[in-house]
Amino acid sequence: MVAEKTEMVFGRNPVHEILRAGRRQVHKLMVAEGSIERGTLARVVAHANAEGVPVERVHRRSLDCETDHHQGVAAVVGPYPYATVVDIFERARAKGEPLLVLILDMLQNPQNLGTLLRTAEAVGVHGVVIPKRRGVGVTRAVVSASAGASEHLLIAPDNLARVIEKIKESGAWVAGLENLPEALTLEEVDLSGGMGLVVGNEGRGMRRLVRQSCDYLIRLPMRGCIGSLNAAVAGSIALYAIWRTRG
Repeated sequence: MVAEKTEMVFGRNPVHEILRAGRRQVHKLMVAEGSIERGTLARVVAHANAEGVPVERVHRRSLDCETDHHQGVAAVVGPYPYATVVDIFERARAKGEPLLVLILDMLQNPQNLGTLLRTAEAVGVHGVVIPKRRGVGVTRAVVSASAGASEHLLIAPDNLARVIEKIKESGAWVAGLENLPEALTLEEVDLSGGMGLVVGNEGRGMRRLVRQSCDYLIRLPMRGCIGSLNAAVAGSIALYAIWRTRG
């Protein structure tokens, strides 16, 4: 039998959300000796005890050797449970809501991915699609950057152009977020129905085939001296605009 791969996730909120979501196995919880077990940390330990997860008190320096941002707690967990595009469609159907999918084209920065996942979970997207082979996946850095929001999301690695076609075949529109002169502003498009929102790479934006697959492009108007926004910031603003429009 091949042993299951494991990884360590650090931080009170990320570990707490892994336990709350219950989607991947938690093999062990490690708490730094001397940590004051109240608030979120107390809830983490109580949840672990309730689920029968072994709780081990360790020297703080053993966690310091791994990261500066452990907040006194770490969990040894199984691999991230990726979903499929079918799962995402089923979630929208089960909720009786117009489809809302976030499509990320080759993001490279774990902080940007984590920020977008946190926003996506907050506004209730039905799922997130990332490329199968390029771009960052759901690493422990991404889990941390999302404050554990990744654990509650359906994230599907797939071919983006094919997924976009499936979304369009379902009757939803696909909008690409791109700061180009021909792009429409948020006020010029109807964001109330089923939608897929594509956010491109931090430096190059969307790949040509992905861009051409979109029904239209949207941009965020700006009046300052800076010509563009960070991908995670722009994507988060667009997601909230969609959520507001959908009521």
